[in-house]
Amino acid sequence: DSFSALDFRTDAALRRALKKRTAGVTTIVVAQRISSILGADEILVLDEGRVVGRGTHKELMANCEVYQQIASSQLSADDQEAIRQRSTPSVETDGNGKEGPDHE
Repeated sequence: DSFSALDFRTDAALRRALKKRTAGVTTIVVAQRISSILGADEILVLDEGRVVGRGTHKELMANCEVYQQIASSQLSADDQEAIRQRSTPSVETDGNGKEGPDHE
């Protein structure tokens, strides 16, 4: 993961630029930092060469002990809460406290 040598701000800026330029293209990223793959559609977690987890960040945080350990070692509690907040969809209402027809 050549991105691991970058500071977090540069890493994020570079990934945003790459995302714009590679829209619609399958991209495989090998990463050591969780922050590098948070938005991935699918993450494979390897432990000693074996796949031990597969899913999104949210799914792996719920179901993969190895991924949870990595996240805990790399992300502060505040970072983890901010990520949870961003990944939790808000439910919009029609103003009367009822969910609108286009909302779950």
